[in-house]
Amino acid sequence: MATTLTIKPKQVVKALLKSLPERAQEVITKRYGLGKDPDKMTLEAIGQTYGITRERVRQIENYAIANIQKSKEFESQTSAFKELEELVHEMGGVMAEEDLLDSVSKDISIQNHVYFLLVLGRAFKWQKEDDHFKHRWHIDDAHSKKIEDALRKLYKNLKDDDIIPESEMIDTFLNHVEDLNDKFRNDEILKRWLSISKKVGKNPLGEWGVSHSPNIKAKGMRDYAFLVIRKHGSPIHFREVAMQIQKMFGKKAHVATTHNELIKDPRFVLVGRGLYALSEWGYMSGVVKDVIKNVIEKNGPLTKKEVIEKVMKERYVKENTILVNLQNPKFFKKDKENRYSIVG
Repeated sequence: MATTLTIKPKQVVKALLKSLPERAQEVITKRYGLGKDPDKMTLEAIGQTYGITRERVRQIENYAIANIQKSKEFESQTSAFKELEELVHEMGGVMAEEDLLDSVSKDISIQNHVYFLLVLGRAFKWQKEDDHFKHRWHIDDAHSKKIEDALRKLYKNLKDDDIIPESEMIDTFLNHVEDLNDKFRNDEILKRWLSISKKVGKNPLGEWGVSHSPNIKAKGMRDYAFLVIRKHGSPIHFREVAMQIQKMFGKKAHVATTHNELIKDPRFVLVGRGLYALSEWGYMSGVVKDVIKNVIEKNGPLTKKEVIEKVMKERYVKENTILVNLQNPKFFKKDKENRYSIVG
């Protein structure tokens, strides 16, 4: 969700840089991408430009930031920093850096200027990404820790194959956040907090789970097919699967390739001519003969009607196909009570 700032980040930064000597201005401009070229330069690259060490560049950067913060120009921009502080607070008090900058503008140059203001502002605290969380900004340490603890608990209770609707994920996450101020009980804020985590994620259909799961981080045709069939909720023809992959994910899916991928993956079961279901739905794998054998092994001797009824729950086939397989004396035999059992 885009957020409108009344301040002009570029104008504010321009005013602040006036407090610095020329070379310090140049170093900061290059380091934070504040010039015409929004690409940020490394300490090493800036050092090579001036023929100085990267450590000397770091010293100049630190000197520049400290000097700006002590300048009268900095004091004159108090309202600008206050507006940024209020923005971060209104959006949840802690945000992934990427989300925060994207919410202000899609323009990389403007994002760079806002980032520099965050670096300068005494109210803002930056946390480096780690195994669990992305780069993030917050205002209050205790509040930030509360959100991170809740995200850790949420991830700990998730299974690898979980696929959770967004509304349910938000409710579950909310249950882990202790003593939450009512003003933060907002779906948009809660989704921003969820996005801080590197351990949980959302798939292209808006469903949540652990980020490394193929159900969430779909990588190939099989993963997209799984999401398509699961969303459909019942057996679907592989041609339709290919079409829906293109429609839902914008991925090119050749019919033949899709069919081949479905055959190879144990997550899918062929239940009829070209019809595939998910194995997690309880369908038996194998050809009709194998399904009949599994049904009889599971239930004991069955009548013709019982066999047909139970196999039809596992396969979308004609009754005659079941009867043809059932009459094969190599695999099945009929007793005096007209019940079928397995040979051998």
